[in-house]
Amino acid sequence: MISVVVVNWNRKELLRACLRSLTCQRGVTFEIIVVDNGSTDGSAEMAASEFGCAVIRNTANRGFCAANNQGIRVARGELIALLNNDAEVEPGWLAALAEACQRSPRIGMAASKVLVWEDPRIIDKAGHLIFPDGQNRGRGSGTPDKGQYDQEEEVLWPDGCAALYRKAMLDEIGGFDEDFFAYGDDAELGLRARIAGWRCLYTPKAVVRHHRSTTLGKDSLRRLELIERNRLLLAIKLFPASLLWLNPLFFAMRLAAGLVAAHCGRGDTAHFPGFSGKWKMARALFQGDLEALRLAPRIWRKRGTINSFRQLDARDVRRLILANRLPLTEVT
Repeated sequence: MISVVVVNWNRKELLRACLRSLTCQRGVTFEIIVVDNGSTDGSAEMAASEFGCAVIRNTANRGFCAANNQGIRVARGELIALLNNDAEVEPGWLAALAEACQRSPRIGMAASKVLVWEDPRIIDKAGHLIFPDGQNRGRGSGTPDKGQYDQEEEVLWPDGCAALYRKAMLDEIGGFDEDFFAYGDDAELGLRARIAGWRCLYTPKAVVRHHRSTTLGKDSLRRLELIERNRLLLAIKLFPASLLWLNPLFFAMRLAAGLVAAHCGRGDTAHFPGFSGKWKMARALFQGDLEALRLAPRIWRKRGTINSFRQLDARDVRRLILANRLPLTEVT
């Protein structure tokens, strides 16, 4: 059996569409667990009454990481799928992910072909890539779907909006790091799993349509703070020393590329127009770095726990990161 965990916070109609798409799954036995982070729009009640889901109700927003961990703890399946409440899946989604995991007992993660909901001709994510400063992004994000990702292949890790994890892997390495709260959490879990010797297989048969950035929105300064904070925390916790010392250099390279994109009116900077917008962006990034520094001692202590299940040494991890490097032209 497969357990599907859906985390929700005040997105009743999106959640309804998500759950409706799950009820159309075929060829697999599964349960649905909705973890509601203190919604006030009746979405938790709707999930229970209309779809008969098991619902865990939190009184406050505990974040993506803690809520998923709650769902994982009560899951009965040997495979655990995560699905964002702003995503809708094709009928063969779960079966395709389960089939990918059956290719080898060391495949602990399976990645979906995620398309943009508003325009399914555009790729949202087809697995993940990472820049050597810790910033990560979906493979092929924003590019037209011309069949370039229509082959099953190994990728770095899956995007948490629509992923499958082997329960045995999570039991070995632990679930999501709750210090991350949201954003970059799937990257931390994915890289931790790779360090433990687990693999990830991408399957184009597992098709998802995803509303992008509906939780906080692309113009949210808090979103920027969390992304910046968590990319630094990920590097502190998991990067080999040879890359960690170079982190400021790679960050400067990415920042310069972002400034060039801003000058040309391209990239994520377009969501923060004008000088005031760019100044707000800079302040958000700085705030994210300050938060990361405050958390750094605790995250550094967690770094030592990785050795209990480590299979890749520092050189292997460096090679893995650089082999799946996000090009500088795409990182902005």
